[in-house]
Amino acid sequence: MSAKSEFKAKKNKDEMQDTTVSSLHLKKMAPIDIEFNDLTYAISGKAGKVILKGISGQFKSGELTAILGPSGAGKSTLLNILAGYKVEGKITGQISVNGQTGNEKYLKKMSSYIMQQDLLQPRLTVQEAMEFAVDLKLGKISNKAKLIAIKEILNTLRLYHAKDTITEHLSGGEKKRVSIALELVSNPPVIFLDEPTTGLDETSAVQCIELLKSLAQLGRTIVCSIHTPNSSIFAKFDHVYVIAGGHCIYRNTVHNMVPFFQRIGIECPKYYNPADFVIEISTGEYGPGWVDRMVNVVNMEFPIISIPQQTSFKFQFDAKNGMQKIWNVSQFEQFVILCRRMLLQFRRNKNYVYLKIILHICLGFVIGGLFLNVGRDGSKTLFNFGFCFACLIFFLYIPMLPILLNFPLEIQLIKREYFNMWYDLSPYYYAFTIINIPFQILLSLIYLSIVYVITDQPLEFFRCARFFSVCLICGFIAESIALTLASTLNIVNGTFAGPALTVPIMLFAIQGMGEKINLPLYRKLIMYSSYIRYGLEGLTTSLYGYNREMLYCPIEEMYCPFRSPREILLMMQMEHVTFWVDIVALIIILICLRILFYYLLRQRLTPNKTFQTLTLIGRIIKDHFNIGK
Repeated sequence: MSAKSEFKAKKNKDEMQDTTVSSLHLKKMAPIDIEFNDLTYAISGKAGKVILKGISGQFKSGELTAILGPSGAGKSTLLNILAGYKVEGKITGQISVNGQTGNEKYLKKMSSYIMQQDLLQPRLTVQEAMEFAVDLKLGKISNKAKLIAIKEILNTLRLYHAKDTITEHLSGGEKKRVSIALELVSNPPVIFLDEPTTGLDETSAVQCIELLKSLAQLGRTIVCSIHTPNSSIFAKFDHVYVIAGGHCIYRNTVHNMVPFFQRIGIECPKYYNPADFVIEISTGEYGPGWVDRMVNVVNMEFPIISIPQQTSFKFQFDAKNGMQKIWNVSQFEQFVILCRRMLLQFRRNKNYVYLKIILHICLGFVIGGLFLNVGRDGSKTLFNFGFCFACLIFFLYIPMLPILLNFPLEIQLIKREYFNMWYDLSPYYYAFTIINIPFQILLSLIYLSIVYVITDQPLEFFRCARFFSVCLICGFIAESIALTLASTLNIVNGTFAGPALTVPIMLFAIQGMGEKINLPLYRKLIMYSSYIRYGLEGLTTSLYGYNREMLYCPIEEMYCPFRSPREILLMMQMEHVTFWVDIVALIIILICLRILFYYLLRQRLTPNKTFQTLTLIGRIIKDHFNIGK
């Protein structure tokens, strides 16, 4: 075969692959039918109660299903259990997929969960957000196939006109549709949505439900909880599942709801929205007893006919561990894609970058001015020690506070993308760490270059390098402390716990300074439990150690007690300090905090039994003492 023929054959093969990939999103889906029987869910603690009480039902492919019920009835709980989302409590009952039981974990892998809050990556256009989603979910496909698939999804959801709009500038309805579009990239056969019309105007809400119905007609199983839909929206649903007080009081089509009311002896007013009427019955507005009557009648009127097991239906397993493969993209590729996305977002966040640079410059001049020319003045040696302490305080608060304010919001995005299997946690963790390092180093060098010169510190390379190194590591430690707190606490609790934690860190560090007697062991242990102590020793040693010459003493000063650098080391009990020991200690602390941050972030996303137990104990204590109430 000639080279030209081979090239033509390869081109035709690539075009066929492109067409196959791009048409995946609009083709008929293989049916995925979900059935649950005697499903019960109870939460523990002082205020423990049973939320779902032995409910049963079926959600079938090709149908758009609405879960209705008053607030607190258990709509979102049922959705979370079926989707495999975070549910803390005891669950009993049986869930089957296409007639096969024990496949709850695989149902999670086959489905996408679109939460009530539209969490979209900031500072990206709709087109860019879709491209990153395709790269993370579909792996290596040609650029042509990627663009065709994206255009097809955006056209289907009527978003193509907004493809170049930054996500923050989208309307509420557009944000909801973008959230759906991002999950359609992987072509999931099952989609769960938590109140997709909340916050939308009537026109946008109708458009959203119409889009969901058109997707369901392609064979998908689409289930959404919804709160008081109007009559036009309610009529578009194929199947309705109503929950009241943890019981199922209706499970059938929209059209059969009014006849069902008549059979139990209550008449829905003419021209009245059946959705509103059933909610009013659930809340007891028409008197007690109707809910119990509906619970008893619904099992007789609409019995559950078990879905026959489909022999052709089976899951794909990984040969190594028996689990279904989750990601089509390797972890290294995920890391590269996430780095590209973070760099693009960082580059567009110019106001934040400029603000931080200006802040570091201004604080550099302010702190430098407060300790002007103290570096070589033997009469101001104690002030220079105060300058070292001020630098460590600077590198404690400045890296910490922005993270405490911003990272809890970032976690919400991570949870959505991680739960819907965009990427594993490790690639995200490494990308987040690598991308932040250069900017943190740049900001630190800006501040240190200003204060080091203004305060007239010794311009010797080895002293300057040691001083800068200690400050940089301490800055990364403060950043790690903030990430550890922010990965566990919300913004309010984090901004309180972070500064409160810094007080003992600073106080422990100054143990024994100025005392001429050796400290007892317990005070030394307290002292060296603070990383700032190692930082102080490292900065002081870099400036006054290594046989530094006698300091200059002004003529007007009668007495310079600390003209000899060794005197300040003796006074601060640092005469036997080894600089590299402090550096190693700081690096070990940094590594331990980074490991702790990764562990807590992992537990925040997929908690193990130990972490769940600790969380439960904390909730019981909180309920018992009414903390936060």
